[in-house]
Amino acid sequence: MNQSGATVAPGRNFYKNQISKEELEALKLEMNKKALIKRRSQTIFRLAVNVLVAFVVLLPLLYAISIAFMPSGELFSLDLNLFPKNPTIQNFVSALKNVPLLQFILNSFLVAGLITLGQIITCSLSAFAFSFLEFKGKGILFMIVMATMMVPGEATIISNYLTVGNLGMLDTYSVLIIPYLTSAMGIFLFRQFYMTFPMSLYESAKLDGCSNLRFILKILIPLTKSAIGAMAVYTFINAWNMYMWPLLVTGSDKMRTVQIGISMLNSVDSQSITLMIAGVVIIIIPSISIFIVGQKQLIRGMFSGAVKG
Repeated sequence: MNQSGATVAPGRNFYKNQISKEELEALKLEMNKKALIKRRSQTIFRLAVNVLVAFVVLLPLLYAISIAFMPSGELFSLDLNLFPKNPTIQNFVSALKNVPLLQFILNSFLVAGLITLGQIITCSLSAFAFSFLEFKGKGILFMIVMATMMVPGEATIISNYLTVGNLGMLDTYSVLIIPYLTSAMGIFLFRQFYMTFPMSLYESAKLDGCSNLRFILKILIPLTKSAIGAMAVYTFINAWNMYMWPLLVTGSDKMRTVQIGISMLNSVDSQSITLMIAGVVIIIIPSISIFIVGQKQLIRGMFSGAVKG
């Protein structure tokens, strides 16, 4: 019975409730379907935009690779040849024969590798001192180190050249490596990462009799692999692409790096353009490969010290 005293069939309200639940389920399914379609559409749109932007960014590199496989006669013609009609590897063979390109690549690998290793060691030790040790003038000294980032390299390159010249270091591996064994950028990166660790971690290690060097090797380095990876990729690519300093301090083929040696392929001959592009393609392969392999570490390391907690 209802409030008015009339009787209502017991199955009628139950049937109405069942219809409402079925309609609600159908409405939920329809809304979920629309949301799924919307998400897929947004994903496809973002993917299309990324592909378009990547194509525009990579277009010069792709065209350079195309020129590297193109005979010089096809490049200098009235037709717009975006792709080689008769692909050939002769440009790469001639580039390796005309100049000691392999020697230049070996020099760059040696210089970039030692600079990377040196900066990881010196910057991590300096960052440890600025993060965990207490001494007078620490804040002022750190500000001075950071201020060196605002001094352009062109402002000090002449004084540095005169210094290494007086020391008799010109045209050696030492002059290419020693001036770049540390960097303010690396110190800042490692310090920001170390600041995310609680001071109690260092204090507990000291109470257990752990020395500073052992604390760095056993605790900090295993916990800072992402920062080390980011620093390694960033430093190696910068060292690989150095141009002005190696050009100034080296004079023999034995000491030249790839960025300097590749200019030896350029001449007034029109054929030299395809040879030079082939050489450029050869020397960018290592740097691109290292960036592709270490890009996740680079991104993770750059952002790992940005947020605490």
